[in-house]
Amino acid sequence: QVQLTESGGGLVQDGGSLRLSCAASGRSLLHNAMGWFRQAPGKEREFVASISSGSRRKYYGDLVKGRFTISRDNAKNTAYLEMTMLKPEDTAVYYCAADTSGSMVQARTAPYWGQGTQVTVSS
Repeated sequence: QVQLTESGGGLVQDGGSLRLSCAASGRSLLHNAMGWFRQAPGKEREFVASISSGSRRKYYGDLVKGRFTISRDNAKNTAYLEMTMLKPEDTAVYYCAADTSGSMVQARTAPYWGQGTQVTVSS
């Protein structure tokens, strides 16, 4: 059974930075794509970023392109989301996910999800 545990969330000012981590346990996710989604109060879940198993392919949501960077360390079974130039509209619970596919994480197919970590950006 795969468990994903997010960390690194918190309160930051407009324009600040945060680094989220997603540690996987239970088995290696070496061959699985990993990614991040977020959900703000009253809004639907939104795709943030995805990284392929070998880190060659990275995808970003339009609202975070140029500000967020996804990476992974397969030796540590961990994915990261480096968030810079944060805005109040980035405030949300951020969820880590892993897919059975090695290329990209999709919300409709990802079987593994973390519990989420809160990110709050104050203006």
